[in-house]
Amino acid sequence: VQLQASGGGLVQTGGSLRLSCAASGGTFSSYSMGWFRQVPWKEREFVAAISWSGGSTYYADSVKGRFTISRDNAKNTVYLQMVSLKPEDTAIYYCAANQGYGIHSYEYDYWGQGTLVTVSS
Repeated sequence: VQLQASGGGLVQTGGSLRLSCAASGGTFSSYSMGWFRQVPWKEREFVAAISWSGGSTYYADSVKGRFTISRDNAKNTVYLQMVSLKPEDTAIYYCAANQGYGIHSYEYDYWGQGTLVTVSS
């Protein structure tokens, strides 16, 4: 499975962005999907996950209530809607595919290239 993340950019504190991750080369609907983020001096951090059907979602406490993960299996795409952004949300955001369902990066089999989100104060 190949994953292509997009939608990052520069936004002011309190602003919104929607990230997209398009999948190709596999059966998208058979994978759960996750979003992770990373800054250079920290380990990759779990952000959100969604089950293969979209019926189950899970969020890191730091983004709960502000971020929403969703998917469109007909379009082979997973989204991350981010609102009320804070400077500490600044990171490279990665999408990933998992044949199970988890919140740890080692559980994910395929990774996109990342898209940079910068939140200015």
